[in-house]
Amino acid sequence: MTKRKVVVTGLGLVTPVGIGVQESWKNIISGVSGISTITKFDPTNFPSKIAGEVKNFDPLLYLNSKDARRMDTFIQFGLVAGIEAFKDSGIVVTEENENKIGVSIGSGIGGINLIESTSDLFDSGGPRKVSPFFIPGTIINMISGNLSIIFGLKGPNVAIVTACTTGTHSIGDAARMIEYGDADAMVAGGSEAAITELSVAGFSAAKALSSRNEDPSTASRPWDVDRDGFVIGEGAGVMVLEEYEHAKKRGAKIYCELSGYGMSADAYHITAPSIDGPKRSMLNALKNAGINADQIQYINAHGTSTPLGDLNETNAIKETFGDSAAKLVVNSTKSMTGHLLGGAGGIESVFTALAIHEQISPPTINIFNKDPECDLDFCANEAREIKIEAALKNNFGFGGTNGSLVFKKYS
Repeated sequence: MTKRKVVVTGLGLVTPVGIGVQESWKNIISGVSGISTITKFDPTNFPSKIAGEVKNFDPLLYLNSKDARRMDTFIQFGLVAGIEAFKDSGIVVTEENENKIGVSIGSGIGGINLIESTSDLFDSGGPRKVSPFFIPGTIINMISGNLSIIFGLKGPNVAIVTACTTGTHSIGDAARMIEYGDADAMVAGGSEAAITELSVAGFSAAKALSSRNEDPSTASRPWDVDRDGFVIGEGAGVMVLEEYEHAKKRGAKIYCELSGYGMSADAYHITAPSIDGPKRSMLNALKNAGINADQIQYINAHGTSTPLGDLNETNAIKETFGDSAAKLVVNSTKSMTGHLLGGAGGIESVFTALAIHEQISPPTINIFNKDPECDLDFCANEAREIKIEAALKNNFGFGGTNGSLVFKKYS
């Protein structure tokens, strides 16, 4: 069976630097940080007191008030980004196509906000205090479920959970469904809303978070010698993927092509990275795209701002690309948004599609003293207009799970 061509026709974002694609992309290109002191709870007693929070988000501006109040925040974020992406695509759902349009939007942690608050109600008042909407308001597949109901999408309806690789795997698997005929279009991405007391305490206990609390906007420092951990973020990124002929027939706006998808496992350690796993993930994506390493110009990296992770990804890129690595422009938009965990691959894939569409690399901000061991071109501190024919997107997650996507310029 011949693999069908997949293109990107719709984009949606809810991020720490803006609600909606236009505001988010403008701020990302301008190098605006969305990281500040935590306001969702009192962080006084926490080692890390900073996060990339979504600002001024009112779900009632976008969703039915009755339904929105019964959903955890991660579902709200995912739905708002999904609605924007689907509307941006211009697809009209009919009886003829409804069975061939699906949804694949996942989350790494899911409804931890509502789980924590419901646990408090249970402790104080017993079982009668637990809402009948508690379960459907917290489980991870409810972004996909609710979005399919909103638009009447009767194709594949799935939700992937692979830690910080969730968004990338969700998009990659959705593309495979289109390539092999299970769907003609998929709404795909990732969402997360895990800035909670328990979540931040857990990541702090693991010594994973930055403690640069006195200067939040410069705390996320990918590839800087003084990086001290990631900054937790929240939000959602969703894109509409569509079979090329299907999109062409209806005159769709096409941002770029999604031509390659690679996966791998480190099979090494639940949290510590290996060079081999990310390398194989990138090589698998290049092979699936049918291109050579020297045909990639830009990488939107995982780039979390952890001492070990940033060096590991640098070395994996160098081993994957060989002599071509020195010619790459590599950036980490996490320097501005923080790390959205399961939502990271969603928003960063949207940023990658926009980078190709606009032919510009966002900056990696906060590189004040570049780590000499991280010796690639990280587009330090200022956006740069560059020619991008093909781009790579990486995400890696706890458990040693890796995902890479190849996007190509549409012409």
